[in-house]
Amino acid sequence: MTAVTTSPPPTPPLVDVVLPCLDEAEALPWVLARIPAGWRAIVVDNGSTDGSAEVARALGATVVREERRGFGAACHAGLLAASADLVCFCDCDASLDPSLLVPFVEEVRAGGADLVLGRRRPQGRGSWPAHARAGNLALSLLLRRRTGLTLRDLGPLRAARRAPLLALGLTDRRSGYPLEMVVRAADAGWRVTEHDVPYLPRSGASKVTGTWRGTWQAVRDMSRVLRDTPRERTAPGGTR
Repeated sequence: MTAVTTSPPPTPPLVDVVLPCLDEAEALPWVLARIPAGWRAIVVDNGSTDGSAEVARALGATVVREERRGFGAACHAGLLAASADLVCFCDCDASLDPSLLVPFVEEVRAGGADLVLGRRRPQGRGSWPAHARAGNLALSLLLRRRTGLTLRDLGPLRAARRAPLLALGLTDRRSGYPLEMVVRAADAGWRVTEHDVPYLPRSGASKVTGTWRGTWQAVRDMSRVLRDTPRERTAPGGTR
């Protein structure tokens, strides 16, 4: 009688890191090399033409294809593809080091916060253009007026639990997605904290804040989120 052997089920990732990606083949090796051991990188290809998906796959990342263009569309596709209890977000352009997410995850896991954000601190000339910084400051002030949160940045480096994030019902699929996450979290009574992180000169040209036009579009998207997001109270566990 032939013995039947079965392979053990794959070990689930400790943490999923969502990396929205549009033409970041040059930056991907640096970014993926800094994903902590036991964590899974989910690279969401949002229409790259430089072979980003192939590079990410060759380096061991899970690659998700999102046809609908937009930063929010890519982020949300990654969130839907995630399976770990804890999910992080990080830009894929080498401006932020994903290894810095470790204390963010520990803070959420220990119950010290429901959403942890990275406050970008520019390192080197040109890492954060003046117009992008001004737009971010204006939005932070509007956010404070809308929610009472005294955040100083709306940066992309962040960590939270997957199920409560999905329960927030995020709808923006453009540049307003990160802000909508914070607004809905604040309305839900989440504990939101912020910690300084070094912000490096990015690899390649920015698709959003590299120009005045891109910054204006992002500010317009985010201002619309502040105006249109209804005030609701949702428990961090996802119940209304």
